[in-house]
Amino acid sequence: MDLTKKLSLLVFLVCVLISLKNQKAETDSRSVLGDPPARRNLGENESPSAAGDQEVLRYDYYSESCPSAEKIIRLTVRELYEKNISVAPALLRLVFHDCFVMGCDASVLLDSDGEIKTEKDTAPNLSLKGFEHIDIIKSKLEQACSGVVSCADTLVLAARESVVLVGGQFYPLLTGRKDSKNAFPQNALKDIPHPDFDVNNAIEAFALKGFDARETVALLGAHSTGRINCNFIRGRLFNFSGTNLPDPSINTEFVEVLRSHLSTSFENRAMRMDYEGPGKNFGTVYYNSLLQGKGLLTVDQQMTAGTETKPWVEEYASNNLRFRRDFGLAMMKLSNLQVLTAPEGEVRLNCRTVN
Repeated sequence: MDLTKKLSLLVFLVCVLISLKNQKAETDSRSVLGDPPARRNLGENESPSAAGDQEVLRYDYYSESCPSAEKIIRLTVRELYEKNISVAPALLRLVFHDCFVMGCDASVLLDSDGEIKTEKDTAPNLSLKGFEHIDIIKSKLEQACSGVVSCADTLVLAARESVVLVGGQFYPLLTGRKDSKNAFPQNALKDIPHPDFDVNNAIEAFALKGFDARETVALLGAHSTGRINCNFIRGRLFNFSGTNLPDPSINTEFVEVLRSHLSTSFENRAMRMDYEGPGKNFGTVYYNSLLQGKGLLTVDQQMTAGTETKPWVEEYASNNLRFRRDFGLAMMKLSNLQVLTAPEGEVRLNCRTVN
């Protein structure tokens, strides 16, 4: 690790410690969300011993069983990214869609079989990509240490490397997650936030997973990278809410720019989320575009419509260091949602099927 990266990580860790000192331990959300007893959220400042006799997550979980695990994941993601930069946003989106449905358990990776109905075939997940990338990473892990590294850990670590590759902050992660033996298509339908959510619906959806308004705005900063299919924004340009008019929250000139770029006949066309080109820092273009009425998705632009959310859009647009810190903290929290540990879960040999 070079000096610049070491200093960056040191600054971030100091920020984490300061933030954790001012936060209360996160409470077990089972009674609120009705989660199965095996699922629990690991609080950001919770010690490993807090889980009692159940195996828990910890740093360097694979230090003895598979010491090269994190290096394999890091190098493989980088190799894939060098061939195709769409790898990073695909993996980042995969981890969101996995963790928002019954926690970070790799259930989104399961294919359908005689007993399991996949989450992949639900409406929110039909456009997900990156499954083949996880297959490649997992295959290398199996060659090095068969049956040791879970698909759930593989996914959260690959997503972190993706964040770093697109210019975001490295953040530390606990490991030791186990994989679910089931998929939850019905939960995918109701739990994953919709691109057309208004600000109230978005805040509510994220709050159900334990995120406040600030963390919601920070996590949506993941939309700083990747491509969005035309079908997700066409309605905002031509027939918003059945009015035959564009969404009034979009900058008028930007409506024409988008209309010239997107055509109603181009079903499969997509637009870059960082359409003005990559900013100097991850998040810069995204938040400034929202303040200019140039958000591509309704849920993004709606962040400027809420009294709780707009101040954070303004803060992150002008303070990239604050955004990078808050995004890293929010990703750590997301990665700890309702984790499965031994003996409730398993380590899949193939991420697409249960053992």
